[in-house]
Amino acid sequence: MAKKPELLVGLDIGTAKVAAVVGELAPSGTLTVVGFGAAPNEGLRRGVVVNMEATVQAIASAVKEAELRAGCEIHSVHASVGGGHIKGFNSHGVVAIKSGEVVPSDVDRVLDAARAVALPMDQDILHVLPQEFLVDGQDGIKEPVGMSGVRLEARVHIISTPIAAAQNVIKCCQRAGLHVADLVFAPFAAAEATLSPEERELGVAVVEIGAGTTGLLAFAGGAVKHTAVLSVGGNHVSSDIAAGLRTPFREAEQLKRRFGAALASVVPPGETIEVPTVGGRAPRELSRRILAEIIEPRMDEIFALVQRQLIRCGLDTALTSGIVLTGGSVMMDGVVGLAERVFQLPVRLGTAVACDGIDETLASAAYAAAIGLTRYGGEPHGHLPGLVEDAHLLNRVRRRMVGWLKELM
Repeated sequence: MAKKPELLVGLDIGTAKVAAVVGELAPSGTLTVVGFGAAPNEGLRRGVVVNMEATVQAIASAVKEAELRAGCEIHSVHASVGGGHIKGFNSHGVVAIKSGEVVPSDVDRVLDAARAVALPMDQDILHVLPQEFLVDGQDGIKEPVGMSGVRLEARVHIISTPIAAAQNVIKCCQRAGLHVADLVFAPFAAAEATLSPEERELGVAVVEIGAGTTGLLAFAGGAVKHTAVLSVGGNHVSSDIAAGLRTPFREAEQLKRRFGAALASVVPPGETIEVPTVGGRAPRELSRRILAEIIEPRMDEIFALVQRQLIRCGLDTALTSGIVLTGGSVMMDGVVGLAERVFQLPVRLGTAVACDGIDETLASAAYAAAIGLTRYGGEPHGHLPGLVEDAHLLNRVRRRMVGWLKELM
């Protein structure tokens, strides 16, 4: 009798909403979504938990809806983390090959060496993402096991996060009755869902514009080369609308979602919208193009800040496959055209690839991270145990000291 596929759950905890996706991953790599749920979230600000009770309630609501649709009980999740406090940088490690042939333990040791970097006491490593290995100076090696040599090197990209911020996310999940199997950087999860191997090899950047922050993850040669988080997002667009049209923030958010356009030129001149006002005054009727003229400068600024990051790390000319946009704040008319104008590269909205069972809602770029978290849970990943296992700084120090002592014996 064939074994029933294991259910995998991704939990994307964002500033505006929490989304839970339940799926089954086939050996072929195809993900079948069997249930999902979403709930508004008012407990985060720029990716950081500021109201634990509100976040717990949002998580519980999204998970309950996903359970009803999938017909199952959810106990364990892969959860996302984001926010401007997350940092990314490249590192390098070197070890001697003890037996003259690279074995898996040598790979573990060289990754350990690469992750042995000086971090502030309140920071810990979230991901260690290998870029390439070198054996006796020969670079470009993706899988060194079995190769002969005396010196093994690893170039990796490290993503770190404040311990307290990550632990608060874990605590919120635990208070909602969930075990966190792993924490994943949200743009990295979105990349898992939306990118093909060919795009990663040729060079591509995922730009995830959420409500509170904008995340950037750039690939070249099949590996992550750069990550960054900007403390600007869709809420800044809504604030501009609220100020420009003199309407409450919640109404501005609804106007953005229903009628927003990132390029004023794509809006027909005759279209009008009804704008609620404050103080009990009657709603006003305005041209939809005025709304687009407020949105366009802010979205242009966000894309320009991302472009500045790409130029700074030297990847602006290496992205042959262009830019992939994800996140709830990219769901507007004209956003692809504006991005192409700023980046001077091909741009597309990020929708899930090799995925079955998704409807029009899940197929949008707003749910890319949630689907990617589900896919991430079913695939092997080589990074070492991090924040979920090492909840306290003392445990991390003790583990590292034991490792050093073993090397000396």
